[in-house]
Amino acid sequence: MKAKRLAWGTFAAVFLLAGVLAGCSGGRSSGGETPAASSAAGGASQTGGGSGAGSGQAAGGAEEHAAAVQFPIVIEHAFGQTVIEKKPERVVTIAWANHDVALALGVVPVGFSEANYGVQDESGLLPWTKRKLEELGVTRPNVFRDTDGLDFEAISDADPDVILAAYSGITKEEYELLTRIAPTVAYPKDPWVITWREQIRMNAAGLGIPDKGEQLIQDLEQLLADKAAENPQIKGKKAIFAYLSPADLSNYWIYLPQDPRAGFLEELGMVFPDSAATYVKPEDGFAVQLSAENADALSGADVIVTYGDKALLQALQADPVFGRIPAVKNGALVLVEDNTPLAAALNPNPLSIPYMLDEYVAMIVEALEKSGS
Repeated sequence: MKAKRLAWGTFAAVFLLAGVLAGCSGGRSSGGETPAASSAAGGASQTGGGSGAGSGQAAGGAEEHAAAVQFPIVIEHAFGQTVIEKKPERVVTIAWANHDVALALGVVPVGFSEANYGVQDESGLLPWTKRKLEELGVTRPNVFRDTDGLDFEAISDADPDVILAAYSGITKEEYELLTRIAPTVAYPKDPWVITWREQIRMNAAGLGIPDKGEQLIQDLEQLLADKAAENPQIKGKKAIFAYLSPADLSNYWIYLPQDPRAGFLEELGMVFPDSAATYVKPEDGFAVQLSAENADALSGADVIVTYGDKALLQALQADPVFGRIPAVKNGALVLVEDNTPLAAALNPNPLSIPYMLDEYVAMIVEALEKSGS
């Protein structure tokens, strides 16, 4: 059986049923499920003159940054252009982790979507979001309970000047409804296809502070470079981020390099193996489904990252097809327990990266030791 390209909605449904919709959060829609661009393509450009008003609920330093920014800012995305005429005072974010970008930039949204994966209590907040809110002095955030669909009434009631949805799967119809409430920043091209850099760039532009976004990117790049330098054995090793279920090994999924989860492995210096590349095409979205008879796509990986536990490893090793894959045979799997904060953090954003980096890299190093590579 040849590789099957998943429709966005089908992929979302599969991951909802599996409980691992990592990165496909509040505001799920009929749209699908997420490359650093230049500041003018799939990003933002600045035209005109004048500076915007200070951002409401911003933590320190926003005013001086705003003074250096030229408005209006034009942000290009899948549905056209969004023009930011002046620095927004009231910001709403929807879907996955867009609020984390705002918070990392010192801006507290007047409303944002709850996380629908990895949350360990009723707050709708992941630990790094909680920590940042506390740091910014916020005790009662306005969290939209919108995992069954966008809550347009709650969004409107928050009275936003801008809506950030750079990492989302909103449809054109939803986008048009949102723009009736406030200018809305959508994803660059395809639903749920965006890198953490571009998510920062687009959302920072929507906040009217693109320069602060660039500084945040530089800080995170330095953090990643330092961690890679501490672990030189990772560089050049081949890795695949996959989804496999012990309940049904007749097929599986491979996340493509443009997906944030798989792309992050490359950030650490790892390589997407040719064995998988022969089955997939970059333009196919963020993941591809393969049948078990195409398990050899995994054969070139020194390490396989996946959601699961020892039960999954045991099922794979006992399977007559997957059991022949070197990484499986050697136990060189990074097993990330499903629906945990770490699993959610593997969809990287500026707050989750520092949260998970040490633990994740240590798990990769341990798996590499088992691979013998």
